[in-house]
Amino acid sequence: MAAPRPGQAVRGSSTGRPLMAALDLFGRRWNLRIVWELQHGPIGFRALQERCDNMSSSVLRQRLTELVDAALVEQHPDSTYALTELGHGVHRALRPLGRWAAEWAETLSAADSEDAR
Repeated sequence: MAAPRPGQAVRGSSTGRPLMAALDLFGRRWNLRIVWELQHGPIGFRALQERCDNMSSSVLRQRLTELVDAALVEQHPDSTYALTELGHGVHRALRPLGRWAAEWAETLSAADSEDAR
C-alpha cells in the first residue's frame, strides 16, 4: 500500500487535505513509533526493530517504505535509517503531545490514588 499523499484521496477524506493525509499516514500502526525511535539519529534495521518491541520484519519494512515514500525517513548507504529534515519536523510537532500525555498520565494516576483511599 502506498503512503498517503496530500491532494489524493485518503482514509477519511476524498479531497486528500494535507492534515487528513498526515492523519492517515500516522494512523497506520507503528509509523509514529518509528518516527519517535529515530529521533536520536541513524539506526540499523534490527536495532530499530528491537526498539519497536520486536515488530515483525515484514511490517517494519513496509512502514519504513511508507515513511521513505512520504519523505520523512531516509535510508543511508550504510543501510541505517534516519529522519529527514521533514521527519525531524514531525518529531518537533509531537513534543507538545508528549508533554500533554505526561500530564494526562499524572492526572489519571492522581485520580486513581484518590479513588483507592
